[in-house]
Amino acid sequence: MKKKVLPVIIIIALIIIIGAVTVAPQIYEKISYGTEWADLESYFGVNGDSDVPIVLQNELIEEHAKLLDGFYYLDFSSVQKYLNDRFYYGKEDGILVYTTPTSIITASVGSNEWNATDGNSGSEEYQISRYEDDTLYVALEYVKKYTNFEYHGFTDPNHLQLTTKWEEQTAATIKKDTMLRLRGGVKSEILEELTSGDEVIILEQMETWTKVKTASSFIGYVENKRLSESYQITPEAVTDYTEPEYTSISKDYTINMGFHGVGGLSGNDTLESLVSSATSLNTVSPTWFTISDNDGNIISYASESYVTKAHNLGLEVWALVDNFTSPQEIDTGEVLSHAASRATLISNLINQAVTYNLDGINVDFELVASENGQDFVEFIRELSIACRAQQIVLSIDNYVPMNFNDYYDIEEQGIVADYVVIMGYDEHYAGSEEAGSVASISYVQNGIADTVAEVDPSKVINAIPFYTRIWTTSGGSVSSEAVSMEIANNWVANHNVELVWNEDAGQYYGEYTDDSGALYQVWMEDAESITTKLSVMSTYNIAGVAEWKLGFETVDIWDVIANYVNK
Repeated sequence: MKKKVLPVIIIIALIIIIGAVTVAPQIYEKISYGTEWADLESYFGVNGDSDVPIVLQNELIEEHAKLLDGFYYLDFSSVQKYLNDRFYYGKEDGILVYTTPTSIITASVGSNEWNATDGNSGSEEYQISRYEDDTLYVALEYVKKYTNFEYHGFTDPNHLQLTTKWEEQTAATIKKDTMLRLRGGVKSEILEELTSGDEVIILEQMETWTKVKTASSFIGYVENKRLSESYQITPEAVTDYTEPEYTSISKDYTINMGFHGVGGLSGNDTLESLVSSATSLNTVSPTWFTISDNDGNIISYASESYVTKAHNLGLEVWALVDNFTSPQEIDTGEVLSHAASRATLISNLINQAVTYNLDGINVDFELVASENGQDFVEFIRELSIACRAQQIVLSIDNYVPMNFNDYYDIEEQGIVADYVVIMGYDEHYAGSEEAGSVASISYVQNGIADTVAEVDPSKVINAIPFYTRIWTTSGGSVSSEAVSMEIANNWVANHNVELVWNEDAGQYYGEYTDDSGALYQVWMEDAESITTKLSVMSTYNIAGVAEWKLGFETVDIWDVIANYVNK
């Protein structure tokens, strides 16, 4: 029996040995650590000797920097997006501009010199901005003169760590020498050697692997068993640059500003009659100035006697400048996109303000093209410097904020200007394809809410309409006429229109159909609708109210507004 069992045991042993010899390498292959290195230039996406991928905070972003003549540069749009959107590129003049509360700092593209309107100047050891492959790049060292951030460049391969926030992060140290790998797995390609004691930032922890960022800004994976217990760290924030304060004029009362449509010198004579019943009015904005040419000159209807009368009536005068009532064709983009024409326009406005003892300037630039949005905002910055120096109130009229007009940048306006006026009307306007309210309550409320989300409420003025549109729908076409409250009331009476309160609109609504089948509709602006709007404005505790325009209201409206102003 023993003789029979022994060969069997030997055979089994041989089978085990042969199996072990065959399988062991496969097992070893599976559990052993891979030694293949990743292509690091491909990992970062390096594209050429001067190309520098960017790790922003803890993420590799799609934008790249440039390493040119030993200095790091970032394309202009990325400077605005990630670092400081107050930089402005005057493409027509070939200049890079930065504006502070008191000075305009200019550097020509390709130059290492800068000059400021306050008399300061300087020279850097690098080109401040330059073109590469038809793209404007700005030296990060120059951006740092006006911005708090830090950057650190690495080679082999080129990449850049960019830090703009210094929030608390989770970190750990490496317990034993190991490899940072491209993905979680022992066979994954190697990115970097890590040494015991190295600190890493923990980005995502999984069952056996953790995603980390290393001190040299590689992002990859290490085994959990190679990490110490995690702990919290808060990097020290960069505070090299002290942001200057944008001082603003702030009235200690609720603003009640009536727009006075002057239309010419003779229109100034109507002031006293228009405000005789407006007991709570404290500011008037006559439509005095308009751009007369592309060089920044203006037409003026300013009147010394008007200002004297207004002041005697207890009214401040914030004269309005527009870009749309000039008798000749004006290219607003041309005016705003050139430093010289902006300066001329500003000089003309300030000269008028000083000459006529104006209290403020109100800017009403409408239909500014999106491609000139940054030109417009730069004009506002530069105008604010001149107004600030003369203690002139600067207010800006704006459409109700929408995605399609966000290039007006009300957030920046709210910083550099004294007041941001929202024109809370024209929800439905002359060219609308459908009839509707000029200013429904939801339209007004959303406009205010969206504005105070970006601008301090103490700087926000909401303008309400003193006009109503009478709509006609006939033959498939829609048209309307803007009329005063009195004319609207007469129209309702003359056509025996029944008015019904529309809760959604916050207005009385009426309609009738004539014998031809034409439909006439009206959403009334009256004491009830104005009361509803003012109630919403009170809720948001904004700076005040404006009205377009004086003379279109009925007398009872002023009692309603007085209740709001005198609260």
